[in-house]
Order: sequence, then C-alpha cells, then structure tokens
Amino acid sequence: MARGKLNIGVIGAGGIARRRTISGMLRARNCRLVAVMDPVGVEQVAAEFGVGAAYTTEEQLLADPNVQAVYIASPVYCHAKQIEMAAAAGKHILCEKPLTIDLASTRAAVETCRRHNVFLQEGYMMKFHGAHQLIKQLIDQGRLGKIVYMRAQLSCWYPPIPGAWRQDPSTGGGGALIDMATHLYDLLSYFAGPVVDITARCGNLVHNYRSEDASTTLLQFASGAQATVDCFYCIPDEASRTRLEIYGSQGAVLTEGTIGQGSRGKVEGVFGLGDAPYDPTQSKDVERRFRRLPFKAVNPYTAECQYFAQCVLEGRQPELNGPENALYIAELTDRAYRSAGREES
Repeated sequence: MARGKLNIGVIGAGGIARRRTISGMLRARNCRLVAVMDPVGVEQVAAEFGVGAAYTTEEQLLADPNVQAVYIASPVYCHAKQIEMAAAAGKHILCEKPLTIDLASTRAAVETCRRHNVFLQEGYMMKFHGAHQLIKQLIDQGRLGKIVYMRAQLSCWYPPIPGAWRQDPSTGGGGALIDMATHLYDLLSYFAGPVVDITARCGNLVHNYRSEDASTTLLQFASGAQATVDCFYCIPDEASRTRLEIYGSQGAVLTEGTIGQGSRGKVEGVFGLGDAPYDPTQSKDVERRFRRLPFKAVNPYTAECQYFAQCVLEGRQPELNGPENALYIAELTDRAYRSAGREES
C-alpha cells in the first residue's frame, strides 16, 4: 500500500466544501489540503481551515505546483470546464455530484480525463457510510437471500431562493431528481447491481421554480429486484425520516437517518426467514423479530477522500465512483428524465 499524503486543492470552497467536505478531508490520514479557491470569501475559508494558499481563480490554483489533485465543489454548471482545465493541468480529480449538467458533457469530461491520463472520482459519498457498508456486507454474505425490493427516501424543504442554481435546469441540470435521487440510484446499485429499466415522474407540486421539486422513480435491476426512490424539495426536513428499506427472500434491513450527509442513524434487521410453510390465514399479527444492528460511525466525506487519495497514491483509477460509474449514473439520469417527458442530451 502506498504511503504518504496527497496534496489537494479545492475549487469552489464555499457550499458543501465548507460545510462538510473540507473538515472531512482534514481528518483523512492520506490527504493534505494545500490550497483553496473561490471567487468570493476565499480568505475567510483559508483562515477557517488553516490553509496557506488562497486563490480567486481556477487558473491560479491549477498553476500551483504544490497541488497534485483537486476537489471540485462548485455549482454543477461549472464542473465540465473545471474538469477540462484540471485534466489539462495534470491534476487528478475528485468532483462533486452530479459530475456535469447532462449526459453529453459527462461523456466529454470522462474522455478528457482519459486523454490526459488523470484519475477521476465522482462525489457520491453515501456508499461510504458505515451503515451502508454493513448492509453491503450482509447482502454479499447472503443474509437477506435474494434481494426482492428496495425503497430509498431523501427529501428536504427547498423554497425559492433568488439565484439558486439548483432551481434552474440550465445551471443545475434539474432539481430533486438529479440532485438527490441520483444519490439513491448510486446507493441501490451498489447493493443490488445494475439497473436495466427506469421510469420517473417529476413535477412541481409546491414551488414554482423551473427545476422539479418532486420526483418518484421506479427501477428494475438486472437481478430482477425492483425499487422505488422518492425525492422531494417540497417536504419539510422534520417530516421526512429518510428511510432505507431492503427486503429479501430471507429477511430485511430497515434504516432511518443513514441517508444524508451525516454518519449516524439507526439500522434494524431480521434474518433466517423464508423457510416457513404458507400461512392460509395471512395473519399479520406475527411477531417481527427485528434487532438493532450496530455499525461503525464513519464520516462519509473523510472516507471518500481517503479512498480517492489512496487510489491516486497507488496509481490506480478509482473503481467506486470512478469514470464508468459516472457514465452509468449520467445515463440513468438521462433515461429517467426522458421517461418523465423531458428531453435531455
């Protein structure tokens, strides 16, 4: 295993970078934050995290010879150009999700990184959560039997905000579907394998901005498993428990609070079922023997940064959230929007 630390510069140091990722990166054993860039307030960010180099343009940061890799956390409409610039400068790239605004630009970004021989990882961090790592292990061990059905939920209250890039498809690629549902497409695919069929319904139920504030998706996997994903910008945060449900032929795992930006939540499971004879009374008063399942609390942003840095230090392309997965998610997103009646690339 390669040792040492990867020198990382942050492009777009406000928003999610300032709220979550930078603090997580600073806890990573193999990451060193050496520079931050943002057109607004970058000096304050640098002072907050003790970073010596603060820049206001991408060109300045990419010209810094101390920067080996970049974390891009700018608005989505900036990603494609910044990926192109970073790849041309020979910097490896960890980029926030979605990778770009649409399928065509995602294909171009992946090709650009391949042409310049730089590694690329997309920031779908939820699969690094300790609970989701546990669930993946249980599935791989066959504890749930054949996966039959999954449901994943992620909603928030996101009222109209002047200039909010997520509320306009021209700057964010869309709304609740591309911003939140794609997290869950990625997570459920991690559990159950590739999706072969996808159908979505999108619209605006409460808010009147151009991006959708409501989305529900039906997925079918190559294994035959089915799933639903429900993501809304118009449900108050306190009203949503962000549930994850996974049902198999021999048991089930249910969670609350594991989907999101945190590291905790609750996981319950029941196993060893599926051998009982048919009950013609169909009584639903049976005792359900779910038990609490402990898991290691892991900062998903720290874990994704550590994984990215280790791949770069070892000279290998990331597999989790790497270029092939980025294309897969972009294609699913495109198909989902098309099924909902919106033309994409």
